[in-house]
Amino acid sequence: MLHLRLITPPDRTEAVVEAIGSTVGTTHLVVLPGAAREPRGDLVLCDVAREAGDRLLHELRQLDIDKDGSIAVENIDLSLSKRADEAEEEAPGEPADAVIWEQLAEATHEESTLTITYAAFMIVATMIAACGVVLDNAVLIVGAMAVGPEFGPVAGVCTAVVERRPRLASRSLAALLIGFGAAIVATTLFSLVMDGLGLFREEMLENPRPNTSFIWNPDPFSFVVAVLAGIAGMLSLTSAKSGALVGVAISVTTVPAGANAAVALSYGDFSQMWGSTVQLLVNLGGIMVAGVLTLYGWKALWSTQRGRWKRPVPRR
Repeated sequence: MLHLRLITPPDRTEAVVEAIGSTVGTTHLVVLPGAAREPRGDLVLCDVAREAGDRLLHELRQLDIDKDGSIAVENIDLSLSKRADEAEEEAPGEPADAVIWEQLAEATHEESTLTITYAAFMIVATMIAACGVVLDNAVLIVGAMAVGPEFGPVAGVCTAVVERRPRLASRSLAALLIGFGAAIVATTLFSLVMDGLGLFREEMLENPRPNTSFIWNPDPFSFVVAVLAGIAGMLSLTSAKSGALVGVAISVTTVPAGANAAVALSYGDFSQMWGSTVQLLVNLGGIMVAGVLTLYGWKALWSTQRGRWKRPVPRR
């Protein structure tokens, strides 16, 4: 269940209450006239089944409540109410399958913004991966994949394409490109420093590396895995099962490919650098294609439920 806290202009409270009342899966409606002070208006509270949440939010935005008032949405972890149970049964579909598009856009907006913290995670993850490729250590590679925050901007691009939000797309692409660019430059310098300290050696990069050679040798499986990971990642975001994102992060060779490209660049090995770059682009492209198609699939699936969101009007 979702809990909605609304501040509504008094002249639209009736329309808001009507929208809530006519939407299946809603309950626990509370109206407090004149309770809000900033902005001034009426306070409206209600609970709604997750399956019906997106439809109700769409109607509230059509009433401009987000512009002239406020819409706050919270997840309810526990609700001991027979009426809440009935509301969830009344709503079509299953809560785990429901997509709250506004929530998805907000989450990807936050995760796809270029910040100091995001850049720091990208740089640190790439440096860890650099140690992994030089030492041919799969454990370090997996650790770097888990630390890397690149899926946020990738998901932002997918959401922006489906929701037609050019500002989110530009912000996400900027975070992705600048983040990887900064990480590769910093890791190239890191590799040179490690070489100067005698911790990295060129022969370590050139020697056979059975555990990590796949990083700069892209093949059809690279794209297949990226597509599958993109599907899993978007399913994780849309269903709020964030734990699955860890598995997605450690299944795709993005950060390690950037790290191998940086180390190869520091030694002038342009063959490995190019192979790593292709691997990086193939994986990012596969995730984006799969993510966009997954979101379009969700839209098509939920559009089939369109006629079931409204309660039937009682005959008089």
